[in-house]
Amino acid sequence: MAYRWETSDSVWLEDDESGQFELASSQGLSRIEWQAQARTRLPDVAQLLGASLPAGCAHAAIYPEGFAYCPECGAALRVCAAAQRLPAWWGPSSAPLPVNEAPLPRHAPHGLPLTALPLAASLETRPPEPQVGQAELKIPAPPNAVCVFAAADFGFAAQRLLALAYTRNVLQYWDPAAMRWHVMTCEDHLADLSFSASAYAWLPAHAEARRGEVGLVPSGQGLVRLLINPVSESFHTEVVLSARLASAPGMVGRRIACLIAAAGGVRLWTADAQGADGETLEIAAELAGYAALTRPTVFSTEADVIPDPDADGAVPAGGWSRPLSYDGKLMWLHAQGHLVWRPGSAPQWLPWPAGWTPRLQFGGPARSRDGRLWQIGHDGQAYSFSELGVAQAQQRELDGARLGFGTLLFRRGHQVKNEPWDVEDVEDQTRNEALVLPLLENVSSTRSQPTGLVLRMERPPAMAEDALGGAVIQRTLIEWVGQRNVILDEAVRLSHPADCQPFVYDNCLWLHHPGWNEIRGWHLKALP
Repeated sequence: MAYRWETSDSVWLEDDESGQFELASSQGLSRIEWQAQARTRLPDVAQLLGASLPAGCAHAAIYPEGFAYCPECGAALRVCAAAQRLPAWWGPSSAPLPVNEAPLPRHAPHGLPLTALPLAASLETRPPEPQVGQAELKIPAPPNAVCVFAAADFGFAAQRLLALAYTRNVLQYWDPAAMRWHVMTCEDHLADLSFSASAYAWLPAHAEARRGEVGLVPSGQGLVRLLINPVSESFHTEVVLSARLASAPGMVGRRIACLIAAAGGVRLWTADAQGADGETLEIAAELAGYAALTRPTVFSTEADVIPDPDADGAVPAGGWSRPLSYDGKLMWLHAQGHLVWRPGSAPQWLPWPAGWTPRLQFGGPARSRDGRLWQIGHDGQAYSFSELGVAQAQQRELDGARLGFGTLLFRRGHQVKNEPWDVEDVEDQTRNEALVLPLLENVSSTRSQPTGLVLRMERPPAMAEDALGGAVIQRTLIEWVGQRNVILDEAVRLSHPADCQPFVYDNCLWLHHPGWNEIRGWHLKALP
């Protein structure tokens, strides 16, 4: 026989002989695998649910939420309640964050590696350059290292870290109590979280989401809603759009959208923030000043045949960048052109100027002081910036490559502090031979100059394209650039530096690279 205990969120059963408690159900969670999974992870489960653990007795291994004393002996229990709510982290996303999650200002492009979290005030308390620091924390890298990270409470009592290996259909969960990664199992064994048609991006769940809801993610089945059960180490999905996706989803205003590959060509699908009231829009091709984009009628005996995306100037069915949300519009960039959509109007495909090739690997669009976005590229003779979002784009010639995005830009080892095409600010001649790649811009209304996390590569190849490709950089400094430049750590023999991913979790800044065995971290608090 078992006694039944009900809390505000859960139902527990107490064995009348052993006095042990077992979780029977909890709000928003699917089936609880207590004996098989949760029982071996009691510290982690107690933190997730806000339950209690024994501190001075051994009558039970775990107690329901709200228990402050052991019902058997009256000994005080250790209540696993979070001391404070930590801000969530989603990486580059076009969706706006809630007001309590340090949202970006409206003038900042959403979808670039930007954050409004107060990182600078903490990181700049460390000794300045030229002193080289070291990582203060390290955790194992996920077993499937090519992944994206999200850190949030997902409706639970404690923040947790997810790593979604989108090329291998693997969802990984970090157990901070056991200091190990768990691979979450699919509850119906049918969901396919893999997506490799274009650059990956997801849309975080809204503030009123169900417990365990992660957000909207692109997948092999289309656009799906991802929900996790961290107690049982499992997940399931709900299909929002069943289609072959050509791009990751984006959000502008109260509308979500993504590109889909249909039998008649690429289309833009859009719906409200919940994925309801969906509609599919034709994509208009801009002809003025560019090569004409026409699509002949395709006759096929099979309705599911997808036309060749590169044939006849068709809108591409893959290879798109993460979507950007800016100035009331969504934008996807591609090697052949870019697509712009403002809710209420037809999406527009804008090819690049003839003979001009973008350098998407250099970071992302730069923002000029008048608010326009610019993409760097090369015309076969020199680098230049091309204006985004308009048919008759202006161009600005450059005297060399600029790496970065937003307003955090560098030419070789020197920062460009005014307009993206201005001459770099040379403060130290010894940095002429370095190459700086920005990873994260820290947006702040109290700072006049761009601030953020960068990689400073020493003695790289002469061409930026080679340094960002497979070349091995013998020494790379992990540096914070701001009012006080701080070298956080160094890396040796680094290749593909653009694969580095910074993220914030558990009051720490972390940096992950698929080639590293460990993730490096730094505390986000003032050091003595």
